[in-house]
Amino acid sequence: MLTEEESTETRATLDELQLEHRDLDLVIDHLLLNPPPDELLVRRLKKRKLLLKDRIMQLESALEPNAHA
Repeated sequence: MLTEEESTETRATLDELQLEHRDLDLVIDHLLLNPPPDELLVRRLKKRKLLLKDRIMQLESALEPNAHA
């Protein structure tokens, strides 16, 4: 169980990661809609987005341990 301070810090980190995840969505969409897309950059951004999604899920689980039990 997280302390109040840990919970607050985790929520702040979670908010930052979710914002970065949304920003990556916008960047990837922009790159794909403005040909020719830089395929290597798009792949790197998608990989980063997946890593963020995994981290977001970990933090959400830490905040709500019973939700995934």
